[in-house]
Amino acid sequence: MATSSTTFHILGAGPTGSLAAIALASTGCSVVLTDPLTRKELLSRSRAYAITHSSRRLLTDLNLWTSLQGSLTAFSFLDLRDSACGGRVVFGLDDLPNSNGRHEAIGWILDHQPLMKLLMDRLHQHHRVELALGCTAPTPGIDDLIVAADGPRSTTRSQWDIGCWKFRYRQGCLTSKIALRGVKPGMAYELFRPEGPFAILPLGDGIFQVVWSAPWTQCQRRADLPTPEFLDELAAVLPAGIEPDLLLDTPRAFSQQWSMARRLSRGRGVLLGEAGHRCHPVGGQGLNLCWRDVASLRNLAEHGGTSQRLARRYGRSRWADLLMVGLATDLLVRLFSNQQPWLLPFRRIGLKAMARFSWLRRISLLAMTDGPTQLLKPLPD
Repeated sequence: MATSSTTFHILGAGPTGSLAAIALASTGCSVVLTDPLTRKELLSRSRAYAITHSSRRLLTDLNLWTSLQGSLTAFSFLDLRDSACGGRVVFGLDDLPNSNGRHEAIGWILDHQPLMKLLMDRLHQHHRVELALGCTAPTPGIDDLIVAADGPRSTTRSQWDIGCWKFRYRQGCLTSKIALRGVKPGMAYELFRPEGPFAILPLGDGIFQVVWSAPWTQCQRRADLPTPEFLDELAAVLPAGIEPDLLLDTPRAFSQQWSMARRLSRGRGVLLGEAGHRCHPVGGQGLNLCWRDVASLRNLAEHGGTSQRLARRYGRSRWADLLMVGLATDLLVRLFSNQQPWLLPFRRIGLKAMARFSWLRRISLLAMTDGPTQLLKPLPD
């Protein structure tokens, strides 16, 4: 375990920074968590996250999972479709590795506000955590480790003069919460369309978050449509039998990019979450990838060592997972967001094989729910 004199200064109190504060405090270290936003501002975002089994295990280890269960919406089936070639695969609980009836869900959807409220409440209660919200970060000590969790436009990364490999997708992403009818209970959808992936994520009580990828100009245009016209365009892309009833928030359009910091540590500092990497939202990998950063940093802190040594070890430990997820999501987008005639037969054959052979579905779900590096290890519980 890290020595009691080790203090972690975490810059950024979003879901990743806040979870990191709880995780590091659980190792016996002191934590200072700062953010220029107030608690109210941190809680106010309107969005939802896909939670996989890698995140479930971390939340369970930190005694957060049980408290979140009332806010989690589980899905037991994932319906994956390719609209261009007509291929379809439905993943179920039996396709989870080592399932044997022990898993109650393939994944979960969690709204931002109950998640952040729980994290903030736990942080306020933890005697090893000092919160500095809505104010300037205090100066770290000479032996303290600095954790930059200040998002994709990280000012800390710039101050450390760490460059990024990055490119911007021509696609953007539009998100919104919608009341839908016709969705089977326990079902989530990932639809591959020529203009980009389209996800339908259950939030409970007939409410869903849609994540709609399309060319950036289309996302901006749709976000500005009057509600009746937006719902009409949405109805045209939903699977047969599913219809929109009500728009529950303002659609928001985001640009999409892939990025990877050229290094994840410098001196006594590390880049955590989207301060160090971003990938396409297809497959809901983003937050889970960030939380695997947290799990890795926590594991290293438990073994102790100087701040600089811990930072170097963290930087080395995360490369394989980050690169494999980044490459996999990028390949999915490039392979399925088109109607290239020469690709369609290969896509159709691949999806038919996955629908037929359970071992292919298990490998795919293992990579999605635990990270692709798990394919090189014994299957997890």
